[in-house]
Amino acid sequence: MNKNIAVINGDGIGPEVTKQSIKILDAVASRFGHAFQYTYCLMGADAIDKTGSPLPDETIEVCLSSDAILFGAIGHPKYDNDPTAKVRPEQGLLKLRKSLQLFANIRPVSTYPTLNHLSPLKPKNLEGVDMVIFRELTGGIYFGKKQLSEDGMTALDECTYSRSEIERVSRLAFTYAQGRRKHLTLVDKANVLETSRLWRKVVQDLSAEYADVKVDFMFVDNAAMQLMLNPKQFDVVLTENMFGDILSDEASIISGSLGMLPSASIGAGSALFEPIHGSYPQAAGKDIANPVGSILSAAMLLDHLGLTEEASEVRAGVEWTLTHGFVTKDIDHVNYYSTSTIGDLIRDYVEQKLPAGVDREHLSISKSTII
Repeated sequence: MNKNIAVINGDGIGPEVTKQSIKILDAVASRFGHAFQYTYCLMGADAIDKTGSPLPDETIEVCLSSDAILFGAIGHPKYDNDPTAKVRPEQGLLKLRKSLQLFANIRPVSTYPTLNHLSPLKPKNLEGVDMVIFRELTGGIYFGKKQLSEDGMTALDECTYSRSEIERVSRLAFTYAQGRRKHLTLVDKANVLETSRLWRKVVQDLSAEYADVKVDFMFVDNAAMQLMLNPKQFDVVLTENMFGDILSDEASIISGSLGMLPSASIGAGSALFEPIHGSYPQAAGKDIANPVGSILSAAMLLDHLGLTEEASEVRAGVEWTLTHGFVTKDIDHVNYYSTSTIGDLIRDYVEQKLPAGVDREHLSISKSTII
C-alpha cells in the first residue's frame, strides 16, 4: 500500500511526539511492505511566525490531497496570554476543520492497569472502562456569530445547529456503537437549550433505523458527574461541540495521563489524527514529553487506512512498554525514559526486534534499546 500523509508538527512538543509516530509508521511500512510518503506543512504559532497566517493556503492544499493527516499540537503562551491578539494559532485548527469538513471528533478512552495508581478514581471504578466520545466538530457556539459591543461591556456567542449537522455525526456514532457494545448515550442540555432539544429529536428519530442500539439521554451536568462516579457505564457518547470539548478533556484524566490519549477527526475529506494534549511549551525540546498519545493516534490513522493488523501491532507495542515500566516523566517522576527512547522501543517492538530482556542501563543513556 502506498499512501500520502500530510504531517503538521505544530508548536511546543508537537514536533517531538510526531517524530516518534513517524518512526512507528516507518517501522510498519518496513515490516508489512507499505510505503508512506510524508509532506510537512505549517500550522499554528509556528506558521504565524513564518508566514503571518495560522493556516497557510499551501497547508490546506496538501491536506486536501493527502490520504490522512498526522498532527502534533498548536498553541503558544504569547498568544494565550494576550487577549487582544487578532491572529491566534487556534484559528488555524478551526479553519482546517471547516476546510476539510471534519465534522466528527472521535476520542477513545480506556484504562491501563499499570497506570491505575495515577488516576484520581478508585481502582474498582477503572475496571472495564472502555468508551468512545463522538464530538460534533464544526457547528455550535465555536462557529456561531460572535459580537462585542462598542463599549466592551456586552459580548455575544451564538450557538446554532441544523438537523443535517446533527444527523451526519449521529449516524457515525450509531454505526460505531453497532460494532461495540451497542449502547449510545446522547449528552445534551435539553431542559434549557433549544439546540439540545433539536439534538434529542434527531437522535430519537434516527434510533428507529438502529434498533439494535440501546439509546439513553443524559444532561451534560449529570454526565460530567457520572464520568467520575461510574465511567464504565458508557460505551459511545455523542454530544455537541462545546460539551464534547469539555467532557472529553475530563474523561482524559481517567487513564492517568493526558499524554496517553489519541483522537481522530473525520468527515467528508481527509481525516486528521492527533493526541489530545496541548502544545506543552514548557517541555519543548527537553525530550521528556509522552509520545504515546501521538503514537496511538498513528494507530488510529492505520485503522482508517484499513491496516487493522498493523494498528494492533502498534497498540501492542504501547502495552509492552507500559507493562515493562518504560514510561515518560509524566507517569513516573523518578524512573522515567525519554520521549525518543519510548519511540525507539515501540518501533523495535513493531519490527519484532525486542527480546525478552532489555538493557535498561543503556536505555537510560539513550544507547541501543536492545541487549
